[in-house]
Amino acid sequence: MAVNTENLSGSEQSDDLAASATEGMLGPNPFVGLRPCDVLATAQQIGTQALRQPALFVEQEAKLARDLMAVLSGNGQSTPPQGDKRFSDAAWQDNSLYRMTLQGYFAWRDALAGFVDRSALDSKSKERAQFVLSLFTDAMSPTNTLLGNPAALKKIVDSGGASLLGGIRNVVTDLLKNQGMPAQVDKTAFEVGKNLGTSRGAVVFRNEVLELIQYAPATTHVYGRPQLIVPPQINKFYVFDLSEGKSIVDYLVQSEFQVFVVSWRNPTAAQSHWDLDTYVTALLEAIAAVRDITGSDDVNLHGACSGAMTISALLGHLASRGEKSVNAATLMVAVLDNTADSQLGLFATPEAIAAAKQNSTSRGVLAGEEMGRVFAWMRPNDLVWNYWVNNYLMGKTPPAFDILYWNNDTTRLPARLHGQLLDIFMGNLFTKPRALSVLGTPIDLSDVTCDKYVVAGITDHITPWKGVYNTARLFGGATRFVLSSSGHIQSLINPPGNPKAKFYLNPELPTHADAWLASAKAEKDSWWSDWRDWLSARSGERRAAPAVLGSERHPSLAAAPGTYVMQA
Repeated sequence: MAVNTENLSGSEQSDDLAASATEGMLGPNPFVGLRPCDVLATAQQIGTQALRQPALFVEQEAKLARDLMAVLSGNGQSTPPQGDKRFSDAAWQDNSLYRMTLQGYFAWRDALAGFVDRSALDSKSKERAQFVLSLFTDAMSPTNTLLGNPAALKKIVDSGGASLLGGIRNVVTDLLKNQGMPAQVDKTAFEVGKNLGTSRGAVVFRNEVLELIQYAPATTHVYGRPQLIVPPQINKFYVFDLSEGKSIVDYLVQSEFQVFVVSWRNPTAAQSHWDLDTYVTALLEAIAAVRDITGSDDVNLHGACSGAMTISALLGHLASRGEKSVNAATLMVAVLDNTADSQLGLFATPEAIAAAKQNSTSRGVLAGEEMGRVFAWMRPNDLVWNYWVNNYLMGKTPPAFDILYWNNDTTRLPARLHGQLLDIFMGNLFTKPRALSVLGTPIDLSDVTCDKYVVAGITDHITPWKGVYNTARLFGGATRFVLSSSGHIQSLINPPGNPKAKFYLNPELPTHADAWLASAKAEKDSWWSDWRDWLSARSGERRAAPAVLGSERHPSLAAAPGTYVMQA
């Protein structure tokens, strides 16, 4: 949503813009593209309905005409929905011309949406049609034009025209360096290893697929059982070691845990053959290294998004072989059961899946930045028009925001792994016992009986919390399900101390997610504290912290954050 900046300080403007983008970003899950032909086909469906239901079309047109007449007479009733900040500038209410423009825009938008809602389309087609309509109506918002944005006009006057020149400069820069998309973040403000991913540590193991980073203890004593964090393959690992106050790694080492993190290598077309077995094998080697370094018989394993899918495959493989090298596991914002509707599944048709596979196969990889551009249009007000207004109409630089920098620092997926993930998604294979084989062993997640901690975000539009809840119920053994009050990325980067944060707990796991929530208890602050306590009970006895990192067999190879994270 385009943000009114007239009455905000520079810091508040950047925070507001970044917060909107963080809520809207898709994070590390862009496996299926949004094809222009699918958007066009949906638009054609809308046109066909207008031809097939002329009476309904005329009825909606008549209603729009009445609404527009009311606007012209000063009696318009159309208003922005709650939370829409595009029209929060005082001029939209105080100036009669702007007020009529606002009311006319929403009367027109509501008429189009009303026609689709009352059409004969099935429910899924209606959902797609409403999305396509929103692409069009959001693009046509008057706030996206210079004359239609009073805050931008005022900025030109106040800056003596400097904002207009700044906007032109930003347009040229984005055309040359960002393939025509408005930049979301000031990349010059960050450098990995300097002000991102700065926790002290060392690479203590490296294979073709990953680097294993061990972090230096921050306390004199540590828990004996180590923690191994597995990031998603489509983004770099330092989301877990973001910046001061936002680092899960730092929080854990300050809480007396031994912490290791996987840093995936950024594959090229030469690694197009890497698949799920490749990544699970690499993780098994990393676990062996962690056990050797710490002297522990087993580890606690934690993963997010596609990283959580990978560790679930690994856990299923270990269970099928009766191996006990993982003591407990955490799955963060991960959907293994995709029966719950999500925005990612809106256009995930068999044709779109086949096209996505063909695209990555022909190139050898799925390029993260390409998918990031496509998926920005899944949340255009947050990830496109927000920045269009800020960068071009207001002439400002995008915010220097660490999470947005990380989200734009994408990696690639090997074509074979991408294809497997799509097959898992379409076939819902994790939910079907022995339908998915890992390293030659058919897996059944109900055989995974180690303790599990599963985290979801209640406003997550990418991995809907009910889908994550269904995931929690797939496993055997004891599972603790925790529902954060935030969205996809905020559910991960959720440090204690936020007065607005809360999470829900319910020790039972009834069949239906709504029943779980109805009986859940709300707890203030971040789930991190609850997770720390849960981990403490499953991390063994305290002992003296190691004096050096690594071991004789696995010496330090490089300082954290390592070398793989630097590969473009």
